[in-house]
Amino acid sequence: MSFKEVVNIMETRIEYDSMGPVEVDARRIYGPQTQRSFNNFKIGDHRIPIEQIKALALVKKACALTNAKCGAVTEEKAKLIAQVVDEIVDGKWDDEFPLTVFQTGSGTQTNMNVNEVIAHRAKQLDESNPLHPNDDVNRGQSTNDTFPTAMHICAYFEITKRVIPALDGLIQSFEKLQEKGKGLQKVGRTHLQDATFIMVDQEISAFVEGLKTAKTMLVQNADHLLDVALGGTAVGTGVNTPKGYLDVMETVLPEVTGAPFRVKNNKFQGLSLKDAFMMAHGALNTLATTLFKIANDVRFLGSGPRCGYGEWHLPENEPGSSIMPGKVNPTQCEALAMVCAQVFGHNTTMTLCAGSGAFQLNVYMPIMIYDFVESCRLLSDAMNSFTTHCIDGVEFVPEKLNFFVEQSLMIATSLTPYIGYDKSAKVVKEAYKRGCSIKEIILEEKLMTEDEFAEAVRMK
Repeated sequence: MSFKEVVNIMETRIEYDSMGPVEVDARRIYGPQTQRSFNNFKIGDHRIPIEQIKALALVKKACALTNAKCGAVTEEKAKLIAQVVDEIVDGKWDDEFPLTVFQTGSGTQTNMNVNEVIAHRAKQLDESNPLHPNDDVNRGQSTNDTFPTAMHICAYFEITKRVIPALDGLIQSFEKLQEKGKGLQKVGRTHLQDATFIMVDQEISAFVEGLKTAKTMLVQNADHLLDVALGGTAVGTGVNTPKGYLDVMETVLPEVTGAPFRVKNNKFQGLSLKDAFMMAHGALNTLATTLFKIANDVRFLGSGPRCGYGEWHLPENEPGSSIMPGKVNPTQCEALAMVCAQVFGHNTTMTLCAGSGAFQLNVYMPIMIYDFVESCRLLSDAMNSFTTHCIDGVEFVPEKLNFFVEQSLMIATSLTPYIGYDKSAKVVKEAYKRGCSIKEIILEEKLMTEDEFAEAVRMK
C-alpha cells in the first residue's frame, strides 16, 4: 500500500445511510448525506448562506423542544439538540456546512447537513444518549417545511437587523444635509432641461421621504415573513407530527427565535408558494430603485468640477484616473448603483423561481435564499459606505447654485400671471438668442417694473 493510500485511509471514516457506506472526511462532524451532496454537486462556489444555516438550526431547536413537550423525544435528547444548536448559532461550527446552493431545489441535503452535524456533535457531548439525524433531530419534520421556515426566519432577521439599521443611518445623513440646504435656491430640472426654481432642502426632501417610504414598505412586507410553514412536513398535511404539535410550537418558536413567528396558517400555501418571500424581496427591490435614482442624482449634482453641474462638492476619497492627474470620481455613487443593478437581477431570478414550483412544493429555494441574503448584505453594506464616504461629507457650492439661478430662462414661468404665457415665451426666446437675462428683456421692454419683477420671482 502506497503512502498516499495510507494517508487517504487515515483522513476518512466510513459511515452509513440508507444507500450504503460512504467515506466521510474524518476531520468533519457532518455525515454521509452531506458527503454525498458535497461529492455530487461540485457546481460553482456559491454556498448556502450561514445565516440560513443558523436559522435552520433554530428551527431544529424549536422542533426538539416542541417534540419533548409532546412526548415525541426525551427531554435529554431535546436538551442535547438545543445545546448543539446554540453552538451553531454562536458560529462554532461554520466550516461544517460546505454545501453548494446548486443542489436539490428543496434544500434536502442542507437540512440533512444540519441534522447530521447536530447528531454527531451531540454524540461527542454525550455518548450515552446517541441521536439519529432523521429519527431524533428531524423528528416530526420534512425539509419541505423546515427549509422554507428557515428562509422566513433568515429573511426577517436580515431585513430587521441588517438592512433597516443601515437605511436609518442613510436617512439621518440626508436629513442633516437637508437642514444644511435650507435657504439655498437652485434651478429645478425636468426632462434634463431647466425648470422652475426649487430650494436645495426641497430637492433633498424627496430623497428623505423616498427612503422613509422604502423603510415602511420593508417593515410592512417583513410582517408576512412571520407566517411560517413549520408543521406542514412533506406536503402540508402535517404527517408524522405528534398530537398538539402546532399548539405547543406556537409558543416555542417565538421563544427560541426572539421574534413573533406564527405557525397557525395554511401549510399548503407555505410549502407550494413563495408569495410572502417575494413581497419581502420586492420591498428590497423597491429600495434598490430608490437608491439607484438617488445615486445617479447625487453624481450628476456633483459632476464637474468646472464643466458639469457642480452644485454639490462630493468627498474626494481616492484618485479617479490612472492617466488624468487630479481627477476625482463619484465612486460611492457608482458602487451603490452597481449594487442596485445586482439586486434587480436577484429579483428577476427570484421571480422566475417563485413562479416555477410545481404542485405541493417549490424546488428553487436554495438560490432564492442565497439571492435574498446577498441582496440584504449588499444593500446594507452599500448604504453604510454611501453614508460614511459620501453623504456625510457633501458640501454645497453656493456660487454654482447662484450662477444657474441667474442664468435660468425658466424664471419666466413666474412672470406668466403678470404678462401672460405668450409674452413670457417671447421673452425667453429673445433672452436665449441674445445671451442675456430674462430680467434685462423685461425691463428693457417695460413689461414690468423692477419691484414687480422681484416680487414675481421671489420664492413663495
